[in-house]
Amino acid sequence: MFENVSPQRMQTLKKWGYPLFWLIMVPLLPLTAYVGTESGTQNAWAWGLYIFIFGILPILDYIVGKDPANPDEHTEVPSLMEEKIYRVYTLGMVPVWFGILFWAGHVFVTNDYNWIGMLGWIVSIGTVGGIIAINLAHELIHKDTKLEANAGGLLLASVTYAGFKVEHIRGHHVTVSTPEDASSSQYNQSIYRFLPRAFVHNFINAWRLEAEYLRRKGKKAFSIHNELIWWYGISAALAVAFGLLWGAKGVLFFVGQSFFASLALEIINYIEHYGLHRRLLENGRYERVTPAHSWNSNYLLTNIALFQLQRHSDHHAYAKRRYQVLRHYEESPQLPGGYASMYVLALIPPLWFKIMNPRVEAYYQGEMDQLFRTAKRVNNIA
Repeated sequence: MFENVSPQRMQTLKKWGYPLFWLIMVPLLPLTAYVGTESGTQNAWAWGLYIFIFGILPILDYIVGKDPANPDEHTEVPSLMEEKIYRVYTLGMVPVWFGILFWAGHVFVTNDYNWIGMLGWIVSIGTVGGIIAINLAHELIHKDTKLEANAGGLLLASVTYAGFKVEHIRGHHVTVSTPEDASSSQYNQSIYRFLPRAFVHNFINAWRLEAEYLRRKGKKAFSIHNELIWWYGISAALAVAFGLLWGAKGVLFFVGQSFFASLALEIINYIEHYGLHRRLLENGRYERVTPAHSWNSNYLLTNIALFQLQRHSDHHAYAKRRYQVLRHYEESPQLPGGYASMYVLALIPPLWFKIMNPRVEAYYQGEMDQLFRTAKRVNNIA
């Protein structure tokens, strides 16, 4: 749809597309909350947002098509990096998300949901939390300013996944696409084998990395200097707040949406690196991280929705780059769809393997022996 649009025009469209997408999305929340209360179909409508994200959005993705433009490194990137409006968007979504979270808790306890409706509402809001809280936290925690880093930590605390702030930067970005990284899925590994290891390893590894960091600083791991204690403390305080406001049902909602937000993150992790590996060099070390070690997706609509997270190849090669200047690499391994459609595909392993394994094999043509060796090694670690 936009293949003939000039790069400059495309950049302007995306600049205003980020807030516009969410100005359209946020009103869907009260729509799915209150439509059907008179007719008694509110339990079905509770699933509405989840169905929209993983049913309708993938179709719209293919209709809208791909983003044809990369910002020019010399003439556009320097000015784009300094434009404050892009930081306003990400930081501005923090109060938006907290408003959604507390309002959604109110809906959960006041709407006449049965257990199907309650589950649907928790799943829907948790998925929104994965998109807003964790995705934007991912953008913010990579930045050097304290305001952005702390805003990212606060977003992660709201979904009880603060360990991501430590493990993602000091763990995942160091060991990505190696058997040591639990967030890098291996060739022929199903999502259901991937998730348990990812949840357990990443939680434990975050505390280990923070303890090692503090020891190097001459400080105790169990102290006020441990940022994970503070962030998880905020999560606990939020759970207490939901309990004081709405009792046990409020706590159930907070914990439930946290789980489904973190689940959405780990499923996306599974998609982003499936089957890709850094080659083991003769000196026993892995090759440096390049755009070849992440799957890239350039579908415009989900790129705008996710603040260009799908240009993941560039992010891993240059982790400090801000979302508005991430580039598409045609030579990187390419996903056949946007994250919304790939999310659904990942949940059906036979279909996932049928579509993705040939792409992995084609990308590593001539060195499948190392591919299988890497997959075998991660199974031993697990």
